[in-house]
Amino acid sequence: MGDRHDDDLEHLLTRFLTHLQTARDSSPYTVKNYGTDIGQFLAYCRERGVRSPAQIDRALLRRYLAELDAVGYAKASIARRVAELRSFGDFLVREEVLPGNPFRSINAPRVPQRLPRYLTVAEVESLLAAVDTSTPLGVRNRALIEVLYATGVRVAELVGLDLGDVDLAQAQVRVVGKGRKERIALLGRPAVQAVRAYLDGGRPALACDRRSRALWLNRRGGRLSTRGVALMLEKTARQAGITTPVSPHVLRHTFATHMLDGGADLRVVQELLGHANLTTTQVYTHVSRSRAREVYRRAHPRADLH
Repeated sequence: MGDRHDDDLEHLLTRFLTHLQTARDSSPYTVKNYGTDIGQFLAYCRERGVRSPAQIDRALLRRYLAELDAVGYAKASIARRVAELRSFGDFLVREEVLPGNPFRSINAPRVPQRLPRYLTVAEVESLLAAVDTSTPLGVRNRALIEVLYATGVRVAELVGLDLGDVDLAQAQVRVVGKGRKERIALLGRPAVQAVRAYLDGGRPALACDRRSRALWLNRRGGRLSTRGVALMLEKTARQAGITTPVSPHVLRHTFATHMLDGGADLRVVQELLGHANLTTTQVYTHVSRSRAREVYRRAHPRADLH
């Protein structure tokens, strides 16, 4: 360790955040969260005279988590910090700053799993029906909702689409997901028809700059933002009289739930959603299971007999 800063905690955090940005291609939002949360732990260390990673032990970590709990942090928030600290520890081990990861000596609190909110098929139909397709923006909005529901893509993936990513003949779009991973998302016939209508009539009316490659344009002809999509969905849901808050993420959950309800294999849904781990996709099986129970009770002659 030639540099005297090598084992300085603040310096190591800076190096870790740079690693997240460059090697892991993390979003600015993720990097900011890691910086804030790990920085908070390092401040806790400083107050207790802990200056080097070698001084971090299980007792110190347990006291830190107990303090977070005592001041009222939610279990999910504490669990997130444990995951971030473990990631930081793994980095320190890889960089040969530490022989082992001290953050793996503690357990994160168990977080009760919140089931994702989703829309019924009837609600999706009413959401689509609420769009006024007599204007270029309406034609765009209809196509947007159809694509979100048909593909289950993340909103950042949706707004990142360029014209060249769309293949209507094959009924598919090329999506660049987390960590720059590419995957193919599939479109049903209504989505293909809605996108074709948008490309034929909606988009040309919105395009100020003919050279723009963005698929989705805003009213000024620039690339549509994630915020723009969220606001459009909120407004359309209100017009449709849907009481469940509707966001791009709710449509992603809706896609996954309806696929599983329709009998799709979990691994196929994982592939389509772009989940790295199957466990992330498995949360949707809870929703399908609760629906299966409800269908069973209604359909089986002896289901309600005790």
